[in-house]
Amino acid sequence: MKLINKIFTKQNTFLFLLIAMVLMAKLIPFKAFYNQYFDLSGFIDWGIAGIFLLYGLKLNLKEVVKDVSNWKLHLLIQSGTFIIFPLLVLIFYPFVKDSEYYNIWLSVFFLASLPSTVSSSVVMVSIAKGNVTSAIFNASISGIIGIVMTPLLMSFFLTSNGEGGDQIEIIEQLLLKVLLPIILGILLNPVFKKWVTKYSSIIAEFDRLIILLIVYESFSGAFIENIFASVPSLVFVILALSVVFLFFSVYEILNFWLKK
Repeated sequence: MKLINKIFTKQNTFLFLLIAMVLMAKLIPFKAFYNQYFDLSGFIDWGIAGIFLLYGLKLNLKEVVKDVSNWKLHLLIQSGTFIIFPLLVLIFYPFVKDSEYYNIWLSVFFLASLPSTVSSSVVMVSIAKGNVTSAIFNASISGIIGIVMTPLLMSFFLTSNGEGGDQIEIIEQLLLKVLLPIILGILLNPVFKKWVTKYSSIIAEFDRLIILLIVYESFSGAFIENIFASVPSLVFVILALSVVFLFFSVYEILNFWLKK
């Protein structure tokens, strides 16, 4: 019984639900014509905005100013995102540059060069009971820095003739889905903070629901487009191991840095 209780903690239950969403996406993927009955993408978009509105309601201006001024923490996080991640992948470039594995390496390097995902990053920090204010700030800043840094890092290995439409859209999404709801929440904080505190457990479940739906929608698209079938088993294993290696390596490096 004790073993079962250890396995089915709240955090582990959420992990099992994430796996269940992947399986559900495989068995019952969300197809495009389902949107005439329920607009899943729209619900997720509004849900993300709602999450950040609720985070704003939890905060007050003094806390925000205090956390935003913690430049050492922000420098550490952004360094991990745009320096440590890419460098760890770049180390392997001499071994693969003239091999059949170059494209696999390039895909991992692209992943390592991307900014953090705002909604997932902040919700995961919230679930871990971390510093949500700093998570919001760094995730938002990461998205803006990534507009410049990701193309810059990739430009050493790829040439691109793309225009600035995607960058403008990213900024618009950050403003509408993240910054605007947070600012509105902070302004309404004195009125609704007691209500948010009272129903904090329900709000936490709403956070998890949106993340689960994001996973379900993403994997549904992947399975419908048959993406996984187009990837050889060996390549899939290499990619999976690379992601695990990156995660734990950066985690240990940042943890060592924090303890210094």
